[in-house]
This record gives sequence, C-alpha cells and structure tokens, in this order.
Amino acid sequence: MKQFKTLLTVSALALTSVSFTASANAELDKLLEQVKKDRVSEVKINAKREAEFKAARDQKQALLNKAKAEYKAEEARQKRLQQAFIDNNKKITEKEVELDDAKGTLGEMFGVVRQSSGEALGRISTSIVSSQPKYANRTELLSKLAEAKELPTVSELEELWFALQTEMTESGKVVTYDAPVVALDGSETTETITRIGVFNLLSNGEYLVYNTENAADPKIQPLARQPEAHILADASAYQGQSSGYGSVYLDPARGAILNIFKQKATLEERYHQGGVPGYVITGVLALGALIALWKLLTLFLIGAKMKGQLKNTATPNTNNPLGRILKVYADNKDADVENLELKLDEAILRETPSIERGINVIKILAAIAPLLGLLGTVVGMIGTFQSITLFGTGDPKIMAGNISMALVTTAQGLIAALPLIFIHAIVAARGKSITHILEEQSAGIVAAHAEKEQA
Repeated sequence: MKQFKTLLTVSALALTSVSFTASANAELDKLLEQVKKDRVSEVKINAKREAEFKAARDQKQALLNKAKAEYKAEEARQKRLQQAFIDNNKKITEKEVELDDAKGTLGEMFGVVRQSSGEALGRISTSIVSSQPKYANRTELLSKLAEAKELPTVSELEELWFALQTEMTESGKVVTYDAPVVALDGSETTETITRIGVFNLLSNGEYLVYNTENAADPKIQPLARQPEAHILADASAYQGQSSGYGSVYLDPARGAILNIFKQKATLEERYHQGGVPGYVITGVLALGALIALWKLLTLFLIGAKMKGQLKNTATPNTNNPLGRILKVYADNKDADVENLELKLDEAILRETPSIERGINVIKILAAIAPLLGLLGTVVGMIGTFQSITLFGTGDPKIMAGNISMALVTTAQGLIAALPLIFIHAIVAARGKSITHILEEQSAGIVAAHAEKEQA
C-alpha cells in the first residue's frame, strides 16, 4: 500500500511537472531507486520472519509429540500398577487366610492376651500402686500388648503375668515410701506416704488421692476437703504406729467415696444456703435468746430479793415486789378486810406487768421462726419452678440450689423455734412462780387480818 502511494505520487509529479528541469528528473529517478531498494529490504524481512515462525512451529510440534508420547507411557504404567495392586490384594488375602490357618488356636490366645492387657492397663494405670516410684512405668508393655497386631512373644506373656501378679501382691501390703505430692496451689513437696493396699494413701494424717486425669502425668494430691476430725485422728494415729495392729478408715471404692465426700457441703455452707430467710431466722433466734437471757437474769434477781424479804416480812423493802405488797399492808393495817384485799389486789396487778414483760415477746418470736422457715420454703420452690421453666428438668444440679434453700430454711425455722419455746416455758414458769408467791402472801395477809378483826 505504501508502494502504491509512492507510485501515485511519482506519477502525479511526472504528469504535473512535464516542464521540470533535468535536475528534477534526476531526483525522481533517485527516489524511484530508493523505493525499489526499500521493497527489496521488506521482502527480506518478511522472509526472515516467515522462517522464524516455521522454526517455532516445528519446535512446538516436537514438544507436543514428546508430551503425547509421555502420556501414553504413563497410561501404560498406570495400567501396570493397577494390575499389580489387584494382584497384591489377592496375594494379601491369600496370605491372611494362610496365616489364620497357621495360627489356629493361637489366634484365640492372641485375642485373650490383648483383652487381658487392655483390662490390666486400665486398672494398673489408675491403681495407687503406680504412685510408688518403682512401679511408675508398668503400663508401657501393657499398652504395647493391647495394641499389638502380631503374636506376643513368650517374654511378653511373662511380663504380663508379672504385672498382674505384682498388682495382686501389692494389694495386700501396707507400704511407706517417699514421693512428690502436688498441693492444690500447684506447689510440689516430697512427703512420706503410707499406701494401704490399693485403697488409700495417707500423709501427715491426711488422705491423698492419685489423680490420673492426665494419663501422661499422674499426680499425688491432697483431698480438696478432708473427712471429719475423728477420721483424721485415726489416720494420724495409724501413721504414727510402728508395730502391731491399728485401725483406720478405708475407702473400699479406691478413692471414689473420698472424691464424692469432698463435694459434701459443710455446716457453714449449708447455713448460707438458707439465703436471706435464713439470716432473718438467725436474727429472730438471737433476739429471742437475748430477751430470754435478760428476763431470766431479771427474774432471778427479783426472786433472790423476794427470798430475802420472806425471811424478814416485818420490815418491807420496796426494792422487790413482795416488799412493796407488804408496804401496802403496812400502810393499810387499819382498813377493813375488803378494802385491804382490794388494795393488795391492786398492788399485785401493778407488779404483774413488770414481771411478765418480755415473756410474750419470746413466745411471739418462737411462733415467727417456723413461719419464716415456711416463707423460705415457698421462695425456694418458686425458684425451683422458675429453673424448670427456663432450663427444663434435664440437669438436677440447676434445681438443687433452690431446693436446698427451701429445705434449709425449714430446718432453720424449726431449729430456732424449738429452743425459743423451751426458753419461753422456763421464763414463763419463773414469772408465774413469782406471781404465785405474791398472791400467796397477799392471801395470807388478808386471812390474818380477817382473824384479827374477828378476834
């Protein structure tokens, strides 16, 4: 296209410039010659490009042919391997049948060995005998036998028998040894431990447990909560005994009962389970006890003074009720019997409120305490039904807190009411006794005064 434009340009110049000079013709010839040269150069370049393209095409074709050849070779290899895999599976099946036939009754023994090894592994790994340092690594062989897929050797069977025999023998021994004990705060100390068969571990008069939750690193730990004092006293005495026989509390469940025991609530924890109603009941009991104590002390002092007054009725002392009654008689000796009787009755009625003051309060508190316990029961049961509504009955622990509150407050109410009723009976009897003395002395004064009048 470029050449065609050049020719047109030259032709146009030739047609429109017929009057050009010879120098101009020379320039045109030169231009024509240059165009011819450029045409030759472009032809060479195109030929070179065509050659390079053909070379690249031939190279790609060679690579394609090579890849096809490799693909065919791999397909053939895959077929050979598949066939080899099928053949090997057949051989394995045939060999397994031959192995089963060859093992015969040994196969049954092999199963028994694996089962026995698995059972022994579970028992020995959690046994407190393993807490003793020299028996710490007994589970390695048992684990190997329990997972083995080949027939055990004679030496391995002997080791299994030795492990079972050792556990059986050690279960009847009481052994003392030193071992590390990990406290609840994570600190570790070496303590002298007494192992009683396969049941319990004792150290410093306390019970220990063999914690195997982490099978790779079992630990000896103290109980989170020790049993009662008398049980620990027996344990301490047993550890301090060097010969003869001694008594000690054992956990036949190999520590399971002790682990359950540590979840048992203490008396203080049970008290706090009563919640607010329980605290109110405690306040009622304390208030009633204080009033009763004050009233008993007051009546005791009044009784002592009246006893002294009875020994000397001729000289009335106004620091006691009897003295004030006698003072009324002394002031009204000249009155007739009826007036004297009325004045003495008035004096007794005046003394009675001070004597009985506070006694009825104790009685009321004794009646309130069980009612507060009943209130706590109702509150606890309401909480229980709310828990059932929200969480269902799948987990009894969710309801246990409210049920505990209901029962504990009932018990607290009864515990507070019983001593208050008893104390009220004592105080009321003491008050009636004093009142009875006043009435008795008053009646005696009236009778003596009547006899004087009749005389």
